[in-house]
Amino acid sequence: MNQSGKKAVVLGLGHSGEAAAALLLDQGALVTVCESSDSAALREKAKALRARGAKVLLGREAESDPETYNLAVLSPGIDPVVPIVRNVVAKNIPLIGELELAYQNCACPVVAITGTNGKTTTTELTTRIIQGCGSRTMASGNIGLPFASAVRHSAELDVMVLEVSSFQLETIRSFRPKVAAWLNLSANHLDRYPGMQEYRAAKLRLFDNQTSEDFAVVNAINDLPALKARAITFSAVTDRADFTRRENSIFFGSEKILDQSATRLPGLHNAENIMAALGIGHSLGLEMEAMAAAISDYAPPAHRCEFVRELDGVRWINDSKATNLDAMAQAIRSASGPVVLIAGGKDKGFEFDENAELIRERVRAAVLIGEMRRRIAKSWPSSECHCVDSLEEAVGAARRLARSGDTVLFSPGTSSFDMFRNYGERGNHFKNFVNQLQNTTP
Repeated sequence: MNQSGKKAVVLGLGHSGEAAAALLLDQGALVTVCESSDSAALREKAKALRARGAKVLLGREAESDPETYNLAVLSPGIDPVVPIVRNVVAKNIPLIGELELAYQNCACPVVAITGTNGKTTTTELTTRIIQGCGSRTMASGNIGLPFASAVRHSAELDVMVLEVSSFQLETIRSFRPKVAAWLNLSANHLDRYPGMQEYRAAKLRLFDNQTSEDFAVVNAINDLPALKARAITFSAVTDRADFTRRENSIFFGSEKILDQSATRLPGLHNAENIMAALGIGHSLGLEMEAMAAAISDYAPPAHRCEFVRELDGVRWINDSKATNLDAMAQAIRSASGPVVLIAGGKDKGFEFDENAELIRERVRAAVLIGEMRRRIAKSWPSSECHCVDSLEEAVGAARRLARSGDTVLFSPGTSSFDMFRNYGERGNHFKNFVNQLQNTTP
């Protein structure tokens, strides 16, 4: 879409905001960026954008920008209730998100994947499958590379694979994926949404603009409204689906596609990630045999049930990407042997009570960190809990508590922002602390 000569404001100067501003500048827009924070890193970004002709406002100045614009683009990490957004809304400026802006400039069909858990694994797996079958694709969106950056390459691709979050979907208008995948839904982001109904509604916007010419790959056990797209279903827990799991093998109808034990993706949750990726590939006309070969060669991303090392007979697993209770529960169920769990982090507005029974049954001891640590301990009264002040202390405590044959599982169950910049930084610190431990076995 041509933005030449139009006045546009980008709200937020994170990765997505920076990418959106660069895309608008490339199109000849008169760009202003408003960012309510101020730091040395942001000032460096601002300097680069100003050199390209953008105006950048940081801090309180951004929250009271008096200008009017033809278009406002919201970065997904910014809550719509904050002052810089309210300032734009009060002036009736059309507001879209970075996802929508990039889509309006995308020259190839789009696959969009959402869900509370498994998005990154499924996005990477889908990308690998498509590439393994000889088609041109790349992954972007919530996975790391902003869609507004990746869209520059869209004319060279057969399809773009996107990981999309509820935050990104809040501000879509015309966004229409050729294939939309719904993995699952569980409690998350209740510090931003009033309740599960609002969180679910944001996710469901994924299907808003699809037609009968499109595909929806959906978890069969989720109760979704009627869909306009052609549905392909999957489930690891019921046989009433197109893709199912029986005796550790993945089936499409009565046809066995692959043996899950031949992959590096164990557990029921990964079975469903595999099925979703296969469903997406099937929607795109890819052959099952070629997709199965690509899946067998795939290694999962860092920070999701990632094996770190074995020390004195104890397996250490980094699951820092588990930022909600369902992801934590999946990791605990897939762990071998008794578990020493390291959990805790930012208060996201939900309690840990729903995992209390699983913790009692499968976890030998829990070591708790972050601003929620004492509340979590109260949620698990029947389990042994130890509250510590840092991740390094947690690793030391887990080392003392674990026995040969145990798994020490770092699966926080909430986000990292009380102590770290993101789950990746948190996971890397965990791995560093674990790799510094010395073997005590002679």
